[in-house]
Amino acid sequence: MSLVDSDQRKPIALELEEGATYYWCACGKSTTQPFCDGSHAGSGISPVKFVAETSGTAYLCGCKDTANQPFCDGSHSK
Repeated sequence: MSLVDSDQRKPIALELEEGATYYWCACGKSTTQPFCDGSHAGSGISPVKFVAETSGTAYLCGCKDTANQPFCDGSHSK
């Protein structure tokens, strides 16, 4: 079951910088999707911290159903 509405049920393509640390929103409440803005406070859900392994385009999960957090694994199409 997805935590977000149908508008976000697709991957979010963006440029990541190698070595940079990011915090992917796991709750679906952030207004700065796909990144955390602290909206999860009190929900019991924490953001996923990750460091970009390479610079370039990455497809982060928008539906929050992925088994490969924070990256899209196609779960939105199921």
